[in-house]
Amino acid sequence: MLYYAIVFLVIALIAGWLGFGSLAGTAAMIAKICVLVFLVLAVLAFLRTA
Repeated sequence: MLYYAIVFLVIALIAGWLGFGSLAGTAAMIAKICVLVFLVLAVLAFLRTA
């Protein structure tokens, strides 16, 4: 999940630099969702093993 978040973040940065605002916003939103899913799953895994 974290890998995909980084990939979408890079896509958002490149698209923003090239002037594709809506694509950059969409990629940034997908990156945020991937990070949130990663954090939730990491916390659940930590609580399950603790």
